[in-house]
Amino acid sequence: MESPPLVPTSPGRSPSVKPKLLTAITAAGSSRLGWLDALRGVAALVVVFDHSSYTFMADFRRELMPQFNTSRYGIMVFFLVSGYIIPASLERRGCVRTFWIGRISRVYPLWAAVVTAVLAVNILGIAEIRDFGRLSAAMVALAHVTMLQELLGTPNLLLILWTLSYEMAFYLLVVALFTARLHRHSSAVAVLLAVLAAVSVAAGVVLPASALSDAVGTGPLIVSASIAMVVAICCASAVSPVLRWFGGVLGGVLALVLVAFNGTVPLWEGLVILAVMFLGTAVYRAENGQSTWSHAAGTAVVVVACAVGSAYGYGDGDHFTRRGWIVAFLLAVLTFGAGLTLRRRRLPRPLTGLGTISYSVYLVHPVLLAVIDSTIGRRRQDHPALEVAFFAVLLPLCLLTHRYVEAPSQTWGRRLARRVQPP
Repeated sequence: MESPPLVPTSPGRSPSVKPKLLTAITAAGSSRLGWLDALRGVAALVVVFDHSSYTFMADFRRELMPQFNTSRYGIMVFFLVSGYIIPASLERRGCVRTFWIGRISRVYPLWAAVVTAVLAVNILGIAEIRDFGRLSAAMVALAHVTMLQELLGTPNLLLILWTLSYEMAFYLLVVALFTARLHRHSSAVAVLLAVLAAVSVAAGVVLPASALSDAVGTGPLIVSASIAMVVAICCASAVSPVLRWFGGVLGGVLALVLVAFNGTVPLWEGLVILAVMFLGTAVYRAENGQSTWSHAAGTAVVVVACAVGSAYGYGDGDHFTRRGWIVAFLLAVLTFGAGLTLRRRRLPRPLTGLGTISYSVYLVHPVLLAVIDSTIGRRRQDHPALEVAFFAVLLPLCLLTHRYVEAPSQTWGRRLARRVQPP
């Protein structure tokens, strides 16, 4: 059966003529790993809907969330994709130094542009930033520069930045395993983390949010963790094997300690997040012949069982329903599995194009929402048309940020990496 056109056409218009926005998104989506881009595109759209529905479809969102936690669905898909691609990026290069150059050039420039935009709209009085309590501006800035602010007892300048802290922790752990030559044991790491999550719930281990910050002080923790992170990255990027090993281990220990003892999500969920990313790595290893598919499937069964059991044992909370979280988690795993089965098929290029600009979509949309909330205000009734209009404004804006911020910085990063790549 012939597929329907991806966009509606009007009389007198040829179906082959695409609107400019769709053409631009399609052009952006020429990735060699289209299925991963497609998954990122889906995840980004769901996360944006989750946040924008606060403003435009509040009633619908209140009914949906207890049954299906859209935010957790989107970020779990993102984490699975990161787990698949990040270790592959490091191992393809075979060099920690070029890996960090690639990550920094990929993540930081757009992050810096968005943070600058947030500060600018705050100064102009268009939107307000969060209250950071007694923390000084210098401490807040330092925590955010590390991207570990969520794990350093520091409120996020933008709420969505919390996931980047777990991404950064994962980078540190991946480098640790690589420098210790344990990177092929992704399945074992995923299983261990998932089992620890389940055991923590079964044992009734409940730590207060940012427990380590409360014990040693947020400021001292930010300073010491920042120094440790810089030392870890520099040493892991050194020529000396001893320094590389030391830097890798230091970064890995830092990541595990912060996730386990200083997150704002429950201990079990922090461990599950890491387990999910290493599950993505286990799938990558099976796909590339470094492991077996039965091994990857067994890892998936254990991780899913432990994650669901942990959520069920944790129960319901003020901002958490186990049903909503479990449904979202299972659908995220199934979505990743569906993408995996379609990895050798041609996927709609607009969808893979959305994945290409997904980082822009993820970071830019809360700034646009903050401006809307502070100017137009939130709607008292559901307005699906306004939801659609929001996406119609957001996507062209993200095409611009991808073209003029993301793409040039990635090109610069690739050039620098080639210069410092060991012979």
